[in-house]
Amino acid sequence: MSRFMKGTNIPPARDDEEDFFDWRQAMEGREPPVSSAVPSPTLGHLLKCVGDVRKEETGDETPVHQVLEMGGANMEPRSLPFVLSFSNLTYSVKVRRRMALPAMFGRRNQLGVAEADHIPGEGTFSGTKTLLNDISGEARDGEILAVLGASGSGKSTLVDALANRIAKGSLKGTVTLNGENLESRLLKVISAYVMQDDLLYPMLTVEETLMFAAEFRLPRTLSKSKKKARVQALIDQLGLRNAAKTVIGDEGHRGVSGGERRRVSIGIDIIHDPIILFLDEPTSGLDSTSAFMVVKVLQRIAQSGSIVIMTVHQPSYRILGLLDRLIFLSRGQTVYSGPPMNLPLFFAEFGHPIPPDNENRTEFALDLIRELEGSRGGTMSLVEFNKQWQTTKHNRTYEAGENSLSLKEAISASISKGKLVSGATNDATSTSMVPTFANNFWVEMAVLSKRSITNSRRMPELFGIRLGAVLITGFILATIYWQLDNSPKGVQERLGFFAFAMSTTFYTCADALPVFLQERYIFMRETAYNAYRRSSYVLSHALTSLPALIFLSFAFAATTFFAVGLDGGVSGFLFYFLIIFASFWAGNSFVTFLSGVVPHVMLGYTIVVAILAYFLLFSGFFINRDRIPSYWIWFHYLSLVKYPYEAVLQNEFDNPVKCFVRGIQIFDNTPLGAVSNGMKLNLLKSLSSTLGMEITSSTCVTTGVDTLKQQGITDLTKWNCLWVTVAWGFFFRILFYFALLLGSKNKRS
Repeated sequence: MSRFMKGTNIPPARDDEEDFFDWRQAMEGREPPVSSAVPSPTLGHLLKCVGDVRKEETGDETPVHQVLEMGGANMEPRSLPFVLSFSNLTYSVKVRRRMALPAMFGRRNQLGVAEADHIPGEGTFSGTKTLLNDISGEARDGEILAVLGASGSGKSTLVDALANRIAKGSLKGTVTLNGENLESRLLKVISAYVMQDDLLYPMLTVEETLMFAAEFRLPRTLSKSKKKARVQALIDQLGLRNAAKTVIGDEGHRGVSGGERRRVSIGIDIIHDPIILFLDEPTSGLDSTSAFMVVKVLQRIAQSGSIVIMTVHQPSYRILGLLDRLIFLSRGQTVYSGPPMNLPLFFAEFGHPIPPDNENRTEFALDLIRELEGSRGGTMSLVEFNKQWQTTKHNRTYEAGENSLSLKEAISASISKGKLVSGATNDATSTSMVPTFANNFWVEMAVLSKRSITNSRRMPELFGIRLGAVLITGFILATIYWQLDNSPKGVQERLGFFAFAMSTTFYTCADALPVFLQERYIFMRETAYNAYRRSSYVLSHALTSLPALIFLSFAFAATTFFAVGLDGGVSGFLFYFLIIFASFWAGNSFVTFLSGVVPHVMLGYTIVVAILAYFLLFSGFFINRDRIPSYWIWFHYLSLVKYPYEAVLQNEFDNPVKCFVRGIQIFDNTPLGAVSNGMKLNLLKSLSSTLGMEITSSTCVTTGVDTLKQQGITDLTKWNCLWVTVAWGFFFRILFYFALLLGSKNKRS
C-alpha cells in the first residue's frame, strides 16, 4: 500500500511491489509480469524510482525496490481489504502491595496518580494495577503500526491483547477486524506472533528451519516443489540467501548473526502468509543496521497485503521512515496516536515544539513523555490533549463498511489472491474458510519426528554421554558382581545387584528433563497458532526417544548379564533386555511428564532425584512388602522400581530345581557360620534326628522359588510386571499430554 508522503521530510523508504518477488507465481511456474513502462494519466509523474543505496552501506541482499508517492488532496482512498480496530481496551492485574505506611493510608504518589485501590475480599495489602487504560486505535492492511513507550508502559501488553493472548474475562473492550468480532479460532489461523526471544532449533540450517515451518503451515495438497519455492522466495525476501546453508547455532555452536536469527524467527511465522503479524520488539538487542534491515523486511511483508503490528523501544531515524502509524503509551495510556509525519504538529500544538535540528522525533517524544511522568501532574495533560487531537481533522479514521470490505469478503479476496496458503477455501462462512490445522495428524507427527531426529543427529555428543554413562555403570557392576555363585551370599549379592541396576536405569533417564524444557517455548509458540496438534507432538516425542532407549538397554544388558553370571540362557537374556528397556521407557516417560509440569531445570532435577529415591525405598528391596506399614503400602504399588525389580528377580530365581542353599550352607549368614565344617556337620546330624528327616551336606534346603517367597514376590508374574512397567510409561505420556494441554495456553490471566 502506498503512503502519502506529502508535507514531511521523513526520507521515503518504501518498497514498490513491482520488484517484489512473487512466490505464488514461482510456485505456479509463471514468470513475474513486466511492469508497464507508461503509467496511467492519473498517476503520471507520480512514480519515483529510488535506488536502494543502503545495500552497499548495510550489506543487505534484498532486491532494489521503488516508492510510490501519492499527491492530490482530492484523491479518494482505496478500499482497504482489512482494518483491525480496537477500542476502550482496559486490562488490570491483581498485585500484592508492600506494607508501606503511605500505601495503608491511600497516599497519592509523586506522579499524582492514585495508588491501586483496595479490592474487597482481598488481603489488606492486595490491589490492582492497570496495565492498559482505555486504549483505542486501528491498524490497516499494508501498514506498519508501531507501539512505542518506555519499559513498563504497556507495549507488549497491548500487542498481547490484540493477539488474543489475554484471557477473555480479564480484558475489557473490543477488537474487531473489518467491524466484526474476531473469533479465537479464526485469529489463530490468519495471524502470527513473533516473540521477542529467538526460539529456534540450534542445529538446523536456515533453509531447513523455514522448510520445516512450511511443512507445518502449508497443506499436504501443496507439492514439495511448491513448498520449496515458497521457502526460497521467503529466503530472498528476508535477505538470508548467503546464510541459507548455515546452522542457527547456540552458545556452543557458531551460527548465524543476531539480525539473521531475528529474520529467521519472523520467517517461520510468515511462511503461511498471514493476514495479521504481531511482533514483540523485533529490533531488541540488534545493532542499528540489523534493526533497520529487520523493519525493512516487515515493511515488505505489510506491502504484500498484511497488517503488521510491532512494539519498539526507541526506533532510529531510518526505522522511523519505514513506519506508517505510531502509538505512544505512558503507564498504560495513549499519549499519541497517528502517523509519524504529524508528530511535529502534534507537539507544537501541545506547546512543546520539536526543535528543527532534532533528527529523531521519537527520541524527543519519549524524552518529553518521561519528563512529564516525573512531574507532579504526570502525563494526564498529554493524554487529554491526545483525546482532543483525535477528534480533529488531523486523524481520520475509517468507519467499518465505508471504505473496507466485510470480513468474509476480505478473506475471500485474500484467498483468491493466494493468501492464507495453509489450506484455505473460498466457501461457507469466514470461520470455515480456513482449517484449524494445515495437515492431518500423521503428517504432523512425521514432520515433527524428522525435525527432532535431524536436530539430534547433529549433536551426537549428547547421546554419546548417555551411552558412556550406561556403559561405565554396567562395567563397574559387572566387575564388582563378577560371576556370582549359587550360595546364600550369592543370593544377597544378586538382590543388591538387581536393586541398583533397576534404579540406575531410572536415574539415567533424568537427562531427558532439559530436553522439553529447552523446547518448551518453541512448542508454545508453534501450537499457539495451530502449527500442529499437541497430540502429534506427544506421540512424535515418544517415538523419537525409542531408538536411543533400545540401544542403551541392549548395551546395559549385554554388559552385565553374562558377566554377572545370571541365569536363564538366551531366553533369560531377552527378558532381561526387555525389562531394562521397559524401565528406560517408564523412566523416560516419567521424567518427560515432570518436564511438562516443572518449568525450571534445577527444580526438576531435585524433584526427580527425590521421587526416584522414594520409589527405590518402597520397591521391596530395603523392606519386604509384608513388613511395610499399612498406611504406606499404597506407595509400594506406585513405585516404578517395584515392577522391574520383581520381574528380574523372578527371571533369575523362578527355577524350582536350582538350589541356592545346600546342607551346611544353612548356617551361613548366622553366628554359627564361623564354626568349623566338622562342627556344622555334627549340628546338621542333630538337626536331622530332631526333625526326623535326613539332611546331608548335599541336601537342597532353599531353592529359587523359596527365595522369591522370602522376598514377598508372589502376587505378579514376571510378564505381568513387564506389562505394568510398559503401562506406566504410556500413563505418564498421557499425563504429559494433559500437562501440555492445560499448561501451554500461552495467555495472561
